[in-house]
Amino acid sequence: MTRRLAALLALTALPLAPAMLRAAPTSVAGPDFILSGPAIQGGTLLGTAPAGTVALHFGDQLVPVDADGRFLIAFDRDAPPPAKLSARLSDGRVVDRALTVAPREWRLERINAPLRPTKSSEAFLALRKPELEQIAAARNKVTDAQGWRQTFIWPRLGRISGLFGSQRIYQGQPGAYHGGVDVAGATGEPVVAPADGVVILAADHAFTLEGNLLMIDHGHGLNSAFLHLSRIDVKPGDHVAQGQRIGAIGATGRATGPHLHWGMKWNDARIDPLLLAGPMPQAR
Repeated sequence: MTRRLAALLALTALPLAPAMLRAAPTSVAGPDFILSGPAIQGGTLLGTAPAGTVALHFGDQLVPVDADGRFLIAFDRDAPPPAKLSARLSDGRVVDRALTVAPREWRLERINAPLRPTKSSEAFLALRKPELEQIAAARNKVTDAQGWRQTFIWPRLGRISGLFGSQRIYQGQPGAYHGGVDVAGATGEPVVAPADGVVILAADHAFTLEGNLLMIDHGHGLNSAFLHLSRIDVKPGDHVAQGQRIGAIGATGRATGPHLHWGMKWNDARIDPLLLAGPMPQAR
């Protein structure tokens, strides 16, 4: 028996760890990822990278990894099925993990009428451009927030009046989908932070669409946006704790009535807050 054959037989006699049995084939044997959460459109995954990881990529995107190996990734509402994590180790080896992103059935409303083209006046565009620039600048901020590690809570308890991902189809032509979750409520009812974070935008005036807009960074590219508020109780740079009062429900901006719109993004991916906070608890 050659030394090479003996070595191969010895390796096949070793028991495989459960994580390795679940994993897709990787480029090396040994270290693997530990993942928690659903690989689903609009969802998030918490993970631990293989020991010795010096660079982690999710597709083409570089993902930050904390000293303990923990990281976060998320899937856009329209994410395609295939996805891949790739970790480069300190010894030069690479560990790949293939993921299959599960599709979701979105609430679709079919309208037997043509989609009306959006007509925006020069005056509206002049107002809207700096607002969009402020939102983009806020999302580009990097903070030391660690809320991404927490189990999220609902910023307001109440009836869910709008679902993430819902969409109207006009004679076969899709309109824009709903980018957050709406919670019905009365003007002035308190809104709290769903997780620890740092305030990255607290609008000093009502935006044309979002109204009084508050944005909180939870770290690692994950952020929350709270729209249509009647009041904002925090300022940019404030560190907020989970459950802390941050504002109040309102109907500012483009809103048909008082409610809280809670939107979330991980980098450029729009994600579903309901998958992070879980089913709405019964209001007390």
